[in-house]
Amino acid sequence: MRRSSALTLGPLVAVMYFTVSGGPFGLEGLVGSVGPGVALLLLVLTPLVFSVPETLLIGELASMLPVEGGYYVWVKRAFGRFWGFWNGWLSWVYSLIDMAIYPVLFLQYIRFFAPGLGGVEGWLIALVLIWGATWLNLRGTRAVGTASGWLIAAVLAPFALLAVVALGRWVFGPAAVAAPFRPFAAPGQSFVGALGIGISQSIWNYSGWDNASTVGGEIEHATATYPRALARALPLVTIVYLVTIVPVLALTDWRRWTDGAWPALAATVVGPWLGVWVAAAGMVSAFGLFNALLLAYSRIPLVMAQDRFLPARLAATDARGTPRNAVLVSAVAYSAFALLSFGGLLAADVLLYTVALALEFGALLQLRSREPELRGAFRVPVGLRLLAGLALLPVLLLVTAVTLEVQSHTIGLPGVAVAVLLAAVGPLGYAAQRRARLKSAAPA
Repeated sequence: MRRSSALTLGPLVAVMYFTVSGGPFGLEGLVGSVGPGVALLLLVLTPLVFSVPETLLIGELASMLPVEGGYYVWVKRAFGRFWGFWNGWLSWVYSLIDMAIYPVLFLQYIRFFAPGLGGVEGWLIALVLIWGATWLNLRGTRAVGTASGWLIAAVLAPFALLAVVALGRWVFGPAAVAAPFRPFAAPGQSFVGALGIGISQSIWNYSGWDNASTVGGEIEHATATYPRALARALPLVTIVYLVTIVPVLALTDWRRWTDGAWPALAATVVGPWLGVWVAAAGMVSAFGLFNALLLAYSRIPLVMAQDRFLPARLAATDARGTPRNAVLVSAVAYSAFALLSFGGLLAADVLLYTVALALEFGALLQLRSREPELRGAFRVPVGLRLLAGLALLPVLLLVTAVTLEVQSHTIGLPGVAVAVLLAAVGPLGYAAQRRARLKSAAPA
């Protein structure tokens, strides 16, 4: 039955785009930290080694079990309540780190227009971003999807113009124009060292294909629509990255590629007016990212409350199916974490995501083996062994990223320590809740 509030294919692609990418913002720092050649190599290889296997496996899971809660339900069905709880806990914890990034990005581009903005003013503006996205989320899933479509157009329009002008100048300009992949690695940095920095950043720009699965119960014909949306969103993300970066990199000094440099790069290639437009697009992108991810992450407390892991009031939904209390509680949590310094916790974010993703891939293998009759409109056309090999590719890349990050004792090691601590809190909380439940159920 068609639901007026359900996400259709187009809006789902838009939501998915913002739960993964949000445009080329953030890639400037990747180029500047590892060098042009390594950055371009990672932007080509990461979707092949990481995103293609992930989208195939997530596509089958989402088609097989198109339910509210997505990956939480997949893991719970495959391995039981504890593992479902832990997967939900890991996802919620890394969402706190992840969602703290987008108010910072928003302020990064606001400061292009108001460079003297102070800390208190910045936090208040971050709250406007958070609660503006909360208001839109409370209007329902369809409203978030429709808004995401318009936000994509607003973000990509200036980059489309920048790419066309840069490509024309590169192809038809003077022969002195530099090759975009030189130097291959940043001078003074080893190739392995550059990879250690770059892999985590590249993965961060290509991960999150499972995020929108948490609204699986709010997608029209989800068993077929989710895999089709993945097949459209992945090429869109990859093409936008490469088409914008390659020609602009050929025309500019790669040493100017630092976090937040897109407005200056656009001004150099086209003119100051485009720099202003790109800075405004950066603010739109940060809002679109936060808005779409709030939709996805708020469904985790909803389904955990339905399973009595969290207070029952978080399981309430309105006439549109929107979990208002879960959205509001999520917004309050993200408001508290906004603008905290998580710069050194990228390794923590990646490690927590690695464990959660490994559980999801393990769930697919378990369900294929234990419930062979369970299938949706899409199925990866390989046997169990090949499917396991496909699942290993993104997990091994994530493990490699964390391993290389740990080589930095000032950045990677503290991040991993934080991740291990946060991951361990989940099982302890589960055990305490289980004891309390058994005690309350025992006869007096």
